Amino acid sequence: MKWRKLGQIFNPRDHQLISNCQEFAQSPQVLVLDDAVRVYFSTRERDASTGKFLSHMAYAEFSKDFSRVLRVNSEPVIPLGELGAFDEHGIFPMQVLPVGDEVWGYTCGWSRRVSVSVETAIGLAISRDGGKTFQRTGPGPVLGPSPQEPFLVGDGFVQQVDGRFHMWYIFGTHWTQYAAGEAPDRVYKIGHAISADGVNWVKNEEGRRIISDRLGEDECQALPTLIKIGARWHMFFCYRHAYGFRTDPSRGYRIGHAWSDDLQHWTRDDEEPGLAMEPGQWDSDMMCYPHVCQVEGRVYLLYNGNQFGRQGFGLAVLEP
Repeated sequence: MKWRKLGQIFNPRDHQLISNCQEFAQSPQVLVLDDAVRVYFSTRERDASTGKFLSHMAYAEFSKDFSRVLRVNSEPVIPLGELGAFDEHGIFPMQVLPVGDEVWGYTCGWSRRVSVSVETAIGLAISRDGGKTFQRTGPGPVLGPSPQEPFLVGDGFVQQVDGRFHMWYIFGTHWTQYAAGEAPDRVYKIGHAISADGVNWVKNEEGRRIISDRLGEDECQALPTLIKIGARWHMFFCYRHAYGFRTDPSRGYRIGHAWSDDLQHWTRDDEEPGLAMEPGQWDSDMMCYPHVCQVEGRVYLLYNGNQFGRQGFGLAVLEP
């Protein structure tokens, strides 16, 4: 495969976003409309009472070739969860999936903790107005911690294959304090679950890490996204070191790749997509949170750049 970078296509600072959000457009997720491409993303505002960030869902609509921003929504897509809920402090990301006349949104809800920084789980919300707004199916998650996946379940990516729903997601394996006096950092891997209805899920070999490590046992793997090209499935994700990634670009997120012919066994091959990191650019230090999609016969890869998407997202296209 040969990929060509098309550059940064959305900077949140250039647009009026929802609420008091002015920065971050993280984890772009595509819904193809009749006359446009809608890209959902997570943006942030600061909680006035704590000074910490809250993550909200927003979207921008593009022309079918992603060359023009047509509109940016100014109303919340889905409110944050109630007091004490799994998504009280943020939703990041939300993957959207057309199901019949509805649009289903698989959310990753965030809530703060005391001994460690955060806990996550996967929720389900449904839109009946074409994806403009979403309503939760309930206040709790549809996929969360279990005995062999004890915390940090999130980043769900769902596809319908042969009459069943398949979800690829991440789960935490452990928290570690790598340096004295610093907050603990987390390690997470990619797993797989199956469902007959998209609501009730069974983890496929709970605790099995379906993607091999490149950086060692403490490699962090996040945000899987899949596409079928020919007879073969391709998964793109991002990976990084567990510690030092916030200050050392060499330890930050990169985009990884694996392929499978049966959705069960995966071969890692990080030569794809092979996007170069160029000094001085918006993605010079980091590439993360990929999303692959097909629009009018062309395959695109959206992704975030430096500072975890603070400056928005860019695009690459798969050459014929």
